[in-house]
Amino acid sequence: MKKLLSIVMVMTIFFASAFTPKTSNVHEVEADIVDLAVATEFLSTLVAAVKAGDLVDVLKGEGPFTVFAPTNDAFAKLPAGTVENLLKPENKAQLVAVLTYHVVPGKVMSSDLKNGQKAKTVQGSEITVTLKDGKAMIDNATVTTADIEASNGVVHVIDTVILPKM
Repeated sequence: MKKLLSIVMVMTIFFASAFTPKTSNVHEVEADIVDLAVATEFLSTLVAAVKAGDLVDVLKGEGPFTVFAPTNDAFAKLPAGTVENLLKPENKAQLVAVLTYHVVPGKVMSSDLKNGQKAKTVQGSEITVTLKDGKAMIDNATVTTADIEASNGVVHVIDTVILPKM
């Protein structure tokens, strides 16, 4: 029953949150970043990729981490065969590079974002934040749901997979 209640709470947070800077009404959950993603059907492709990249233990670690989490629809927008190729064992290094480009060390809430801000990712490259018309963009991806707190960081859901220059 407690697990079901936790899943319902996580889903409520995902659907009720919108991108608006929050000062005191931040959602806090006992689940870590991976558990949040696993409990969310529209992040199942991300979960499969994290598992294939052997990053589960890292993202279950102490953190804190900020994860810009692409939805299943975001992965579907990639050219045909891209996801399947990235999930092949021989392409693990490339998969890890793509996934870690979505992670910033530390806990960055939406209220911390500044227009033109650059942030170094775990992958090593920088992402760029653009704030316009009440929306935040990370590179070419729009934040659709922000400030989903986990026990080891925060998740911001994005509508596009962001790719590092390779």
